[in-house]
Amino acid sequence: MLFNELRKHSKLAAKRHPMYDKNKFGKYFAYFMAVFWIGYLIFFGVTFAKGFANAAPSIEPYHVMNKGLIYVLILDFFMRFSFQKTPTQEMKPYLLLPIKRKRLIDFLLIRSGISGFNYLWLFMFVPFALLTITRFYGIAGVFTYVLGIYLLILLNNYWYLFCRTLFNENFWWLLLPVSIYGALLGVEFAFDFPFADFTMNLGEGFIDGDILYFLGVIACIALMWFINRSIILRFAYSELNKVEDTKVMTVSEYKFFERYGELGEYLRLELKMLFRNKRCKVSLRTIAIIVVFFSLILSFSDAYDGMFMKNFISIYSFVAFGTVILTQIMGFEGNYIDGLMTRKESIYTLLRAKYYFYCIMVIIPFILMIPAVVMGKLSLLGTFALAFLSIGPVYFCLFQMAVYNNKTVPLNEGVTGRQSSGTGLQNIISICSFMIPILLVYLLNALFGETVALWILLFIGIAFVATADFWIKNIYNRFMARRYRNMEGFRDTK
Repeated sequence: MLFNELRKHSKLAAKRHPMYDKNKFGKYFAYFMAVFWIGYLIFFGVTFAKGFANAAPSIEPYHVMNKGLIYVLILDFFMRFSFQKTPTQEMKPYLLLPIKRKRLIDFLLIRSGISGFNYLWLFMFVPFALLTITRFYGIAGVFTYVLGIYLLILLNNYWYLFCRTLFNENFWWLLLPVSIYGALLGVEFAFDFPFADFTMNLGEGFIDGDILYFLGVIACIALMWFINRSIILRFAYSELNKVEDTKVMTVSEYKFFERYGELGEYLRLELKMLFRNKRCKVSLRTIAIIVVFFSLILSFSDAYDGMFMKNFISIYSFVAFGTVILTQIMGFEGNYIDGLMTRKESIYTLLRAKYYFYCIMVIIPFILMIPAVVMGKLSLLGTFALAFLSIGPVYFCLFQMAVYNNKTVPLNEGVTGRQSSGTGLQNIISICSFMIPILLVYLLNALFGETVALWILLFIGIAFVATADFWIKNIYNRFMARRYRNMEGFRDTK
């Protein structure tokens, strides 16, 4: 009964949130992508059933699939970083009520366990099992196999939740799953695939309906449940009570910006916002890891030597740092918007400071691309062209969000945050900031050839950079024209 009440409260809280209507696009887009991936996974399930039979005729296809379960679980784990948040429930209103705190955490864990993401992989395994297992074990074998796979995915869900909760508290906890998976893969390839044999036997036990295999997985799930309960309870209360604010630490005041006057003050404000607040730090660190990984793969591997992947990785690396923050431009400032509005043209100077700062940030991916240039994977002209394309037209589009964003983004909420998804317009701009440059590169290559296309992109980028002060001024004027409407939104969503 308590769980049903809490579930109703969660739904009502989402519907009554001021940004509920603006998030409807995100929900419909998520439904579309879910249907797309369901169809894709069904296709993979059917394809693997036929492909494994032809590739390894000496063993059954489900043996081949079971040997690869460890890789499916690793992929599932890292996919959750992009598609699944940690359980979020507003605990504060319930703290004074006669409700056991552990029961609240149990509700969070149950909600995480029954989330739709945990059922996604079944759309690949169910058709695969129907085509490969039915003829030997019947429907009963398919049922027990799929049930075992679901339990493994559920265990992976709580393992991810454990790692993600620690990672949100301290960035270096990311080394825990990375080191474990690195060790597993190292042992796998060094000692003739022992884990592949283990997962093959595990899958065989699921098909046979061996109760010991099921009890072993259930015991691991129960263990991760109790571990997650303790750490979520600890970190949630640490965040709500602001325990970390009592720590004394030495922080930089970035005094070297004083020489640049008011512009320097806003550059210093931007740095403090990014490096002193949890949400910003986690976003930047995650993007930094992805960009470094892509850069290394592009430079020292032949896996992504195709034209599309080279362009995608290059554009993603240059655009990512700006996109992750600038799609929510002014959203972070919504926490202290009233203070900013007390000074004449402070918003204009803030926008200029943001633009200069994120232009400087492009130097980081540019440096990371140098090995790819040296290795002959990218041309120096192409690297400059894509860099200027990012800080020119792409940033021009991203900065337009300063006019329309009116949702305050919490700076430090993580485990207990709510309504963290972007608005429909933010989602559209974020997607377009990656896809339109790629389409533009392909279109110009088709019309004029690669070299001429890169020169055209370079000139377009330089033109937008040279006129930055003019279009930033235009954005400022439009923001001021609707400042009261935006300020009302910022106040309502604090």
